[in-house]
Amino acid sequence: MKIDTSIIISTYNAPKWLAKVLYGYNNQTYRDFEIVIADDGSKQETIDLIESIKKEVFYPIKHVWHEDNGFQKSEILNKAITQCATDYIIMSDGDCIPRKDFVEVHVKRREEGYFLSGGYFMLPMSISKAITKSDIYNENCFNLKWLKDHGLKPSFKNNKLTAKGLISSFLNAITPTNASWNGHNASGWKKDIVAVNGLDERMQYGGQDRELGERLMNLGIKSKQIRYSAICIHLDHKRGYKNEASIAKNRAIRDLTKQEKRAWTDFGIVKKD
Repeated sequence: MKIDTSIIISTYNAPKWLAKVLYGYNNQTYRDFEIVIADDGSKQETIDLIESIKKEVFYPIKHVWHEDNGFQKSEILNKAITQCATDYIIMSDGDCIPRKDFVEVHVKRREEGYFLSGGYFMLPMSISKAITKSDIYNENCFNLKWLKDHGLKPSFKNNKLTAKGLISSFLNAITPTNASWNGHNASGWKKDIVAVNGLDERMQYGGQDRELGERLMNLGIKSKQIRYSAICIHLDHKRGYKNEASIAKNRAIRDLTKQEKRAWTDFGIVKKD
């Protein structure tokens, strides 16, 4: 199999959710890709799951792991970037199940000089737990009726699951949401990501993905909105790593990136001597 796309999936001690995500990638219409798991220090259960699931899926999996040292997602993502074997990288998370056309949309829309900005459809915990491997392979978990039968409430956001063709293009065009680099659903050329030195490893939780996108824009890379086209559902979970101090520190770094139009970070893939 000749692969032309690398998909980085971040994870940390959530093997049940990760399994559902990997089954989602096993259901893709576009299949010329590898998965690179960026593991921020998960325990043996996740390692065992990955070894087991490698035997089930059609795509190759690389497991990039480092020891648990708190929330170091930026660092493990940079390590994963260096392990990607192709010219194009899609980034998502180990709690985001992709619809069967997810990879196909990213591949069809990719363009030199651009990165692609997608979103997610958030599910409550009750539905997140209810989704089975069969529901993923049969696309039940992307079916609005099935979701409503399992307790999903009415919302304009439900259009993400039903919009197709011209309607999804129209919604992409009118959404007030910025076409930012979103770590749960974004893609770009590896050479561009490397040219800005990847993610800033000083940044823990809170906008480190957006800051990467801001440096890409400072480099001259433009963004395209695909939030109503490249669909993934986000499984619910606790966020014990979220804290205001980290968010404030990251905001200060982002402010400097914008003010000084920085395209490079000294705290990324290549470390300053």
